[in-house]
Amino acid sequence: MVREMVSKLAPKRLFVMVLTSLLVSSMVFFVAWPRFQVNTVVADNLTDAQRAALQAELQQVEADQAAAQKQLADTQAQSASLSRDINILTARIKAAQLDIKAKNLLIQSLGNDITLKENHISDLEDHISRGKQSLADLLRKMRELDTYSVPEVLLSQSSISGFFKDVDTFQSVQESLQATFDELQADQASTTAERDALDVRRNAAMDAKYAIQQQEASIKSDQTQKQQLLSINKGNEKAYSSFIAKKQARAVQIKAALFALRDSAAIPFGQALQYANVAYQKTGVRPAFLLAILTQESALGKNVGSCYVTNQQTGDGMNIKTNSVVTGVMSPTRDIPPFLQILAAIGGDISRTPVSCPMSYGWGGAMGPSQFIPSTWVLLDDRIAAAVGISGMPDPWNPEHAFMASALYLSDLGAGRGGYTAERTAACKYYSGKACGYATGNTSYGNSVITKANTIQTTMIDPLSGL
Repeated sequence: MVREMVSKLAPKRLFVMVLTSLLVSSMVFFVAWPRFQVNTVVADNLTDAQRAALQAELQQVEADQAAAQKQLADTQAQSASLSRDINILTARIKAAQLDIKAKNLLIQSLGNDITLKENHISDLEDHISRGKQSLADLLRKMRELDTYSVPEVLLSQSSISGFFKDVDTFQSVQESLQATFDELQADQASTTAERDALDVRRNAAMDAKYAIQQQEASIKSDQTQKQQLLSINKGNEKAYSSFIAKKQARAVQIKAALFALRDSAAIPFGQALQYANVAYQKTGVRPAFLLAILTQESALGKNVGSCYVTNQQTGDGMNIKTNSVVTGVMSPTRDIPPFLQILAAIGGDISRTPVSCPMSYGWGGAMGPSQFIPSTWVLLDDRIAAAVGISGMPDPWNPEHAFMASALYLSDLGAGRGGYTAERTAACKYYSGKACGYATGNTSYGNSVITKANTIQTTMIDPLSGL
C-alpha cells in the first residue's frame, strides 16, 4: 500500500516541478517582450461599407496613376521641344499628386487596421494575464495536494480519507493545468503573429508618409521648372535653346564630377551611376540608395583610415598615412586565409593592399569600396562574378565588382523591396549586421544613408533625366 501511495505521489511532485518551470519560462517571455516605439496612425474604426468605399477609391486612384504614368512615358518619347518639356512636367506633377492621394488613402486604411490590431493584442494580453492567474491558482492547488507525506498518512487515520479523496481528484486538476497551459501557449503564439502583422502595417504607414514628403518636394521642384518654361514660351525658341544648353552643361558637369570610393581611386559620377543602374537591374536596389551606401563608407574611411596587413600570424599591420603600428588589422584565423586566396587570384600583394583599420572594437580588414571582410567576400564571389559576367574571383577593389557586391548584399538584407523602412533597416544591417537601434552607431549610419540617398537623387540623378 505504501508503494502504491509513493508511486502516485512521485509523478505528482514531478508534474508540479515541470509546470512551475514552464510557468516561470512563460512569465519571463511576457516580461521580456519588446514594446514598439514607433508612432502609430490614429484612425476611427471603419464600418464594412466605409472600408469598401475606401478600397474602391484607392483602386480608382491607382488606375488614374497608371494612366498618368503612361501619358508621361508617351510624352517623354516625343522629340525634344518646349511644349514636350512642359507636358512632361505637367504629367509628372499629376502623377505625383495622384501618388500622394493614393498614399493618403492607404494611410487611412492602415490606420484603421493598426487600431484593430492594437485592440486585438490588448485583448490577447488581458486573456494571457487571466490565464497566468488561473495557472498560478491551479499550481497552488497542486501544492496543497502535495503537502501530504507518507508518514503523515500512516500515522493519522483521520487524514487517510481526505488524502485519497485528493488523490482521486488529482487527475482533474492535472487536466485543468494542461488545458490552461495549452491555452496560454496558443494565446502567446497568436500575440506573436499579431505583433508581426502590426509591425508590417506600421512600416507600411511610415513608408507612405515618407513617400508623400518626397513627392511633395518633387512637385514643388517640377512646378518651379514648369513656370520657367512657361515664361520662356511667352518669349521665343532661342531662349528655350539657351535653357536646354544650360541643362546639358549641368549634366556634363554632374557626370564628370568625381565619385569618391573607399580604398580605390575615385571614378566619374556618370560611371558610378552606370554601375548602379546595372546593379539595380540585377538586384532591385535603388541606384541612389546604393550610391549613398558607398558614399557613407567613403566618409567612414576618412575617419577610420586605411591599413596594410604586415603580420599574417597575428593580423597586425600599419597605418598607411602615419606608418604607425596597428594591432588587430585583420583576424588571422577568420580572414587572413581567404584574404590570401583573393590576392592570389587578382595578383595582389598583402603588404601593399589597403584594407580598413580597426575601429575602437573588433577587427578591421574590410576591403575596397563595398567594405566586405574577406570571409564574407568569398561567400558571395560566385554570385558577384555571375552578375558582372566574369569567370574566377571578382576583385574587391574594382568599382564595378564592388558596386555589384554591395547591391547583392543589400538586396539580401531587404533593400530591393524599396521604401523608407526597408532601405533604412538594410543600411543599419550593412553597417552592423543588426536592425536599427540594436547596435552602437547603426541608427545614425542608417539615417545618414537615407539623407545622402535623397540628396543624390534630387541633385545628381534627377537633373540627368530627360536629356
